[in-house]
Amino acid sequence: MSPQPQAAVGAPLSRVDGRLKVTGKATYAAEHDIKGVVHAVIVDSTIGRGRITGIDTRAALAQPGVIKVISHLNAPRLAYRGTENDWPDSKQLRIFQDDKVLFRGQPVAVVVATTLEAAEHAAHLVKVRYDAEKTSTDMATAPAGEPVNYARGDADKAYESAAVQVDATYQQARAHHNAMEPHATIARWDGDQLTLWDKTQWPMGTQKDVAAVFGIPNDSVRVISPFVGGGFGNAIRAWPHIATAAVAARETGRPVKLVLSRRQLYFGVGYRPSYEYRVRLGSDRRGRVSAMVQHLKSETSTYENFIEGVLNTGQMVYNAPHVRQDHRTVPLDVNTPIWMRGPGYATAAFAIESAMDELAHKLDIDPIELRRRNEPEEDPSNGLPFSTRRLRECYTVGAREFGWNRRDPKPRSTRDGDWLIGTGMAVGTYDVIRSGAQARVRLNADGTALIQSATSDMGPGTYTSQSQVAADALGLTMRNVTFQLGDSTMPTAPPHGGSQTMINIGSAVQDGCDKVRKQAIKLAIEDKDSPLYGVDAEDIVVRAGRLHVSDNPARGETYRQLLTRNNRTHLEVLGSWTPGQARHSMYTYGAIFAEVAVDARLGLVRVRRMLGVFDAGRIISPKLADSQALGGMVGGIGAALLEHTVTDHRDGRIVNANLADYMVPVNADIPDLRGIFLDGGEDLEADPIGVKGLGEIVYIGVAPAIANAVFHATGRRVRELPITAEALL
Repeated sequence: MSPQPQAAVGAPLSRVDGRLKVTGKATYAAEHDIKGVVHAVIVDSTIGRGRITGIDTRAALAQPGVIKVISHLNAPRLAYRGTENDWPDSKQLRIFQDDKVLFRGQPVAVVVATTLEAAEHAAHLVKVRYDAEKTSTDMATAPAGEPVNYARGDADKAYESAAVQVDATYQQARAHHNAMEPHATIARWDGDQLTLWDKTQWPMGTQKDVAAVFGIPNDSVRVISPFVGGGFGNAIRAWPHIATAAVAARETGRPVKLVLSRRQLYFGVGYRPSYEYRVRLGSDRRGRVSAMVQHLKSETSTYENFIEGVLNTGQMVYNAPHVRQDHRTVPLDVNTPIWMRGPGYATAAFAIESAMDELAHKLDIDPIELRRRNEPEEDPSNGLPFSTRRLRECYTVGAREFGWNRRDPKPRSTRDGDWLIGTGMAVGTYDVIRSGAQARVRLNADGTALIQSATSDMGPGTYTSQSQVAADALGLTMRNVTFQLGDSTMPTAPPHGGSQTMINIGSAVQDGCDKVRKQAIKLAIEDKDSPLYGVDAEDIVVRAGRLHVSDNPARGETYRQLLTRNNRTHLEVLGSWTPGQARHSMYTYGAIFAEVAVDARLGLVRVRRMLGVFDAGRIISPKLADSQALGGMVGGIGAALLEHTVTDHRDGRIVNANLADYMVPVNADIPDLRGIFLDGGEDLEADPIGVKGLGEIVYIGVAPAIANAVFHATGRRVRELPITAEALL
């Protein structure tokens, strides 16, 4: 078959939704204009654990505009279906069902009023009495649960007999996502049909969970979410405010809008949990790692056990024959954590890559060379060959472009006035998540196409990248392609997270568009009035909406001409992709290089420049990929130097639940950033379009690269994130 021309994929195109966003015409969850909408404000618990002994709503109900106050005293019993085993989100969504308080900030009531101001004022007037119990929110003092274990070989024996040993414990603070758009839901009932305009990274997941909590069929709930103003993982599941809005709407008979405040985002939705991560590395004197022993603890809630893929990296990133891991979660009186950019893998990278840097220093071996000496030829965790693994090339390109050879390896050897200068590097890996998807493709008689899938877009550019795939597969220009998403009534899609959207949705879009194009070609070669009548289908391509013989462009016709003549208003198929059994180990990879300056007297750390080199498969949209790389590095700077949620362990209150006290990077913190994606890296073992996903990998490895650079600058190893001035003084 003649290859279909590629004009959109690989081109540095601007976002198709960019104008909508910069002009304010992109409609986010709280901005939908729903007739008759009223406003809801949640009343949060002010204790960390205990029981509600009374709720006085008289002052709140006396306020003008207040419609209703709902709590466990008058809320409907939720007729949820399913069991604890097949519905893990049940406890999150069972709002106002009893008098128990499980964490500080738990919704204990909701006020509904005609205006937001009235609802906010009335919420402050609701008086709740409690029988408080002792709160446990400190992972350092609480008992841990049973471990999740992994082992190969005899890691403890190999470590004890190793010529060179590193034994270090690394700690990472709890971190919150702090996306630009707060979580918001508008709920409206039409009889037994519920519509939710919601901030979500998974419309179909929210549909399933909310339908379950109300005991109604999935198709009785419609979730609409065309735009998401940042998510980073915490909009990937349904949270209590969604069920609260739906209950309030049903109880009042009015559409209800509920928007979480910035403060409420620190306990109303999830966060990256805090970790304690001990690493023991053993190697010979040439730097061959023989043993890796890892002991992990992380926080979770008392009512759910949150575990992420934090063990995977330690099993496959280096060629250690002996590995042992145990991971224990610590149940606390907190709300449940959730995935945050680079989930699990970013946490593991900080500990493992810092330990590898410590080993390199002990051995007096260049950090890149140490990693080269421990590169596996196949996945040591399962024996499978890698689909692609181009870390060696990442090292080579990164070292050259960063100027690594100019580095004096001795710590504290380079100064610029009062500033100590250091450079460091680290490796990142992330899983290739393949779960399958569907996409509806409709080619209209006017030569335009509409593609739909129930995925989401929290900012990476899904509208644009999917349109690029569709445009080339159909042989259309970008302006004639419309991609729609964010509606649970559209074809099935997995969560928009874990770098899986391009893999799964893109493969389904490719399949659907290929099928439609072939339908049109078949129609043409069987149509006696077509200039393509009788031509071998394998010899026909489509370019700019015109079907023609590949080696004779003059012989052909447009989609418009073909469909109009055949009295066809459109051609339509349901594209799909289902991954087969994996025969390879599939990961994305990155090598991150950082240069920092540390004020010798004040301990202040400033990142001067950063470079990331990535093996991320085929790059559909270079402009979007570059934005992802820059955004990932900015997030990594925040994790390394700034982000830290502070809890008052006396009562579970989050002390810095605002953007004044919870520090995130600003423009002044952002230095010279650069991302490079290796060419020619398409991974057809992973999926039909050769992509591997890149939203996570550009973040993973940034924090340890900065930490390693801080050590090189100062000679002082900081094993706790974020790195503060106090730790360096």
